[in-house]
Amino acid sequence: MRGIISAHAIKRRNFTSFGRIREQNTARNHCLGNQSVYREDCHEFVFPDTVAAAIAHGNARSARSENFFSGTGYHFWDTLTFREQLAWNWHLNVVDLYRDSRRDVFARQHTRTLPNEDPTLCCYLHKVQTMQKALKGMHSWISGIRHDPTSVRAKAQILEPQDDGLLKVNPLLNWAKADAEAYTQEHDLPVHMLTKVGFRSIGCAPCTAIISPAEQNDRAGHWEGRGKIECGLHTDMFHKKHVADLGNELRLDVSSMIGKKE
Repeated sequence: MRGIISAHAIKRRNFTSFGRIREQNTARNHCLGNQSVYREDCHEFVFPDTVAAAIAHGNARSARSENFFSGTGYHFWDTLTFREQLAWNWHLNVVDLYRDSRRDVFARQHTRTLPNEDPTLCCYLHKVQTMQKALKGMHSWISGIRHDPTSVRAKAQILEPQDDGLLKVNPLLNWAKADAEAYTQEHDLPVHMLTKVGFRSIGCAPCTAIISPAEQNDRAGHWEGRGKIECGLHTDMFHKKHVADLGNELRLDVSSMIGKKE
């Protein structure tokens, strides 16, 4: 699931956790995705993708770890229940990430319409900026993305050094959907409740739809008909630090936000 991501952060000189993750990847381990963050390692995963579950379970239980959950305000109740289930059963230290309070007036004026009127801005305020802030001071970011879901992810690399010194690591990049499903069954990992009623990839409620069984792309139900395939965490948008930097990508007037120190 998109809105929930697991991010871990590890000190540059401590590669113990990184080594464990590499070994787990070889063993085909998964992690269910809330964003779990180690102060020693940074991971980002998506909930319905039980691929993320094993890494969160195996690494995020450390007292030094934090599990980031993007609190967009638009999640399905089932997602919030799933988050609590994982946190309780796996003893995860979950930290909710919320939008900058300086954006509250604007966001509340568009609460019901923002996901449809300007989904790019919605994702930027509720997911991208919150994760940018959470990752400050981290040295590595371990993501649970795979090559197969979108054209953007197909271009990703296992190791992606960022301009600010952050190292993004995608250890599950070469996993296929079948690998994730097989591991989930073999290890009896929990799955998001909505996958049992037809949802194949789950994000925020206004932007997630059930798709035809004949559809090959599990993420086709995200932002259906809105010309969008990614939230921005894994695109160039993640490197844009201010609303003004989005320019023509936005549909709504954001002049009221521009000029306020971010």
